[in-house]
Amino acid sequence: MTIDRAVLYLLAMPLVAPFRTSFGEERVRHALLVALEGDGRTGWGECVAGSGPWYSGETVETARHVLLDFALPLLRGTEIGHPREIPGLLAPIRGHPMAKAALEAALWDLHAQGEGKPLASLLGGTRDRVPAGVSVGIQPDIPTLLARVGNYVAEGYRRVKLKIEPGWDLEPVAALRERFPDLPLSVDANAAYSPRDAGHLQGLDRFGLLMVEQPLAYDDLLGHARLAEELATPICLDESISSPHRAWEALELGACRIINVKQGRVGGLSAALEIHELARERGVPIWCGGMLETGVGRALNVALASLPGFTLPHDISATDRYYHEDIAQPPFRLEDGFIPVPRGPGLGVEVDLGRLHRYAVGMWSWHT
Repeated sequence: MTIDRAVLYLLAMPLVAPFRTSFGEERVRHALLVALEGDGRTGWGECVAGSGPWYSGETVETARHVLLDFALPLLRGTEIGHPREIPGLLAPIRGHPMAKAALEAALWDLHAQGEGKPLASLLGGTRDRVPAGVSVGIQPDIPTLLARVGNYVAEGYRRVKLKIEPGWDLEPVAALRERFPDLPLSVDANAAYSPRDAGHLQGLDRFGLLMVEQPLAYDDLLGHARLAEELATPICLDESISSPHRAWEALELGACRIINVKQGRVGGLSAALEIHELARERGVPIWCGGMLETGVGRALNVALASLPGFTLPHDISATDRYYHEDIAQPPFRLEDGFIPVPRGPGLGVEVDLGRLHRYAVGMWSWHT
């Protein structure tokens, strides 16, 4: 497999509704897509970096720079036997896991198309559908929150995750639990608290939550390990898990009992597969997190979530949860609380080039 040409597209995708976390509010998702052309086919990958360095130090602009000026030139003239070779080929570039992951994703799509198989099958997936959860951003008030969650419950989502921050935590969780006493519920702080808040966070224990996700800073494994001793609710780590080695460190320290696996955050599908195997060896529950992806990134997440070690509902919602119109077809739909795994070759979705160009605000081409 050789790469003849690459095209990067920066899209501005309006969201159905504003999505607010402790980092801020997002109304338009800026998505960077990578199209790799080779062997008469086109493979697609999506970079999950945001427009600003809030969730991660990477942004769509840093990713574009690294891909065009450093990553793609490393592949010039290289025959690639398998996408698992990509981490080694890109090893001279320090950091920038989201940029690397987007490139690897497009190569996995190309490889799976060449094999004539769905990506899920090549990864070792065992499911034809995956349980879907939904992430609910910080709302203007509790009545709005209850109404929005009620709609998602009616649609059939199997788990609700509530974004929290200081000042928006115990009260909205209590209201949700009172209204939906049997709802599988978790909270996600996106690193909004400090170790000094341990006593306050203990107040979450009375609500029977599945997990408290990333309460402390992304680089504070020791702080999470200490907090885990004080909370009855399991801690799940997201931003802290930046690589398979970091996952191992977190488990060794007892910093978490659950891991949110985002292939973009950890450097690509190869790294995500390593974490999957580590989790299975240790009996640690994992699930696949989302980053407001278009259908390209969503298809990749669904394929990954089909693996046997992913045992909890995922942040893989239906397309219409975030977008009125997506750039990939067919859209993902919720069916009895599950998202079907695409069965076509590669990602199993087709990019609508008309829509792609309609939402594109930048395009860059690279040739061998």
